[in-house]
Amino acid sequence: MRPTISRLLQAARALQHENPLGLPRTGTIPRFQRGLPQKRKIKNVNKVIAVSSAKGGVGKSTIAANLALSLSRLGYTTGILDTDLFGPSIPTLFNLSSPSLSPSLNPHNQLLPLTSYGVKTMSIGYLLGSEDSALVWRGPMLLKAIQQLLHEVDWSHPSLDILVLDLPPGTGDTQLSIAQQVVVDGAVIVTTPHTLAIKDAVKGVNMFRKVEIPILGVVQNMSVFCCPGCGKETHVFGGTEGVSKVCEEMDMEFLGDVPLHPSIGEDGGRGTPTVVSEPGGKEAEVFMGLGRRVAELVGLGKMPFAGRE
Repeated sequence: MRPTISRLLQAARALQHENPLGLPRTGTIPRFQRGLPQKRKIKNVNKVIAVSSAKGGVGKSTIAANLALSLSRLGYTTGILDTDLFGPSIPTLFNLSSPSLSPSLNPHNQLLPLTSYGVKTMSIGYLLGSEDSALVWRGPMLLKAIQQLLHEVDWSHPSLDILVLDLPPGTGDTQLSIAQQVVVDGAVIVTTPHTLAIKDAVKGVNMFRKVEIPILGVVQNMSVFCCPGCGKETHVFGGTEGVSKVCEEMDMEFLGDVPLHPSIGEDGGRGTPTVVSEPGGKEAEVFMGLGRRVAELVGLGKMPFAGRE
């Protein structure tokens, strides 16, 4: 009999450093090795992009979710992988946070993604049993779990045109581990107009350049608030010239502004991101424009990858 998810969780809690997710050992789980790991493509995935912020609280996961949904609406077979193990947001954003929803295993003991709104998703949050559960792991466990999420998830049937990686804040072990293990076709940097967020965004850009991951561009989130009563625009976090200046100085493309609009946060909190809940709205069109440009930048053709198999 194939192990249940509860048994997998018990194995994970046993602190098996070589197998923190508790996947059955008859699979092909990678082992730690000396030196740098070999960088390889994620199986059954054509393009991989990372969405990063370096600074927490700038709306990175909301941007990543809406970007994935916009790519799906454009006709690309899309997935999103939540690599923020300590603060997974994808289960909530995609309305998959119920304890009754958990991934099963294929015959090769790989995790099968959960699909919502046409997007395949995977997150450590699906394995914790409760949204309130805290993951308390040290470095080796964390990095091994990332390794398993990158290479022990079955993205086939059909294969993905593009996989969005929702990275945790910062420029630490998780980001470096992903950069060393996976071929990433480009990174989208998310920031707000606030000076502190921009400074951290620059650090993120420099990190990606050090590990030779192309920067696709910068998204400025919460750029301006438009009063629904009088229509007056207010730059809550300061003017937008800071991001434009950084893009010019660092030779990066400015991918666009996402406004500070109550519905964007509310939609995500309900598990129905803006691209799904308000597909014809002004805010959704901002995300659709972002999706079109990202697809163009990573070289996705008009014919989906899955359709070429």
